[in-house]
Amino acid sequence: MQKQDLRALITGGASGLGLAVAETVIAAGGYAALIDVNEDAGQAAVARLGSRASFHQADVTSEAAVDAAVAAALSAMGHANLAVACAGVGWPKRIVGKDGAMPGDFFRKVIEINLVGTLLFAKAAAAAMQKNTPNADGERGAIVMTASVAAFDGQIGQVAYAASKGGVVGMTLPMARDLSSSGIRVVTIAPGIFMTPMMAGLPVEAQESLGKQVPFPPRLGRPAEYAQLVLQIAENTMLNGETIRLDGAIRMAPK
Repeated sequence: MQKQDLRALITGGASGLGLAVAETVIAAGGYAALIDVNEDAGQAAVARLGSRASFHQADVTSEAAVDAAVAAALSAMGHANLAVACAGVGWPKRIVGKDGAMPGDFFRKVIEINLVGTLLFAKAAAAAMQKNTPNADGERGAIVMTASVAAFDGQIGQVAYAASKGGVVGMTLPMARDLSSSGIRVVTIAPGIFMTPMMAGLPVEAQESLGKQVPFPPRLGRPAEYAQLVLQIAENTMLNGETIRLDGAIRMAPK
């Protein structure tokens, strides 16, 4: 797909990685529909991004809300040929800690947001893309999901998070195979340590310490670098069914 032709659906689009994708898509000449649970942040982002952006409030754990947000986004843009799933949480908790065993509801909530929410969005986007007229390569669209290096190198306190992101990695190939007959590609990005709103809340010293753990470049990843990879995935039709680590060669220590 050509970057100027992109019509992107983005969950978690009001901040962090998702907002960077919206900024990059619009700068390239495309349109972006931001889907996020935070209405204030979403409306503020759209006001800054301009007329080629729209906001649609939704909790990704609600199938009805996701379907409604995608439908509203399609009305705003006409169609969608790129879907980027960035909504997620990174809450830490040991399976057994000082306050006792991890509550099952905590684990379920992380899975619901990070894994089930990604699936609900991906299937709604795929159903919309199936109605697109294929391009010269027979392509109707691309879905980009967000995992984490925690899917492979989960740290202490990341049982729930690593399980949720490992599930996203596990869905990638079968989803790509499922959607191949429709000309829809599926690729997952597994970011390392990036400067997200959660990271920005840490003291500067902690941010610098984390950045120095990255072999090269020895710094935190920039959301724009994640967004750049999304654009490259959209443009390169041979990228399909794969999880790409975007991590500066880091392999996370136990803690």
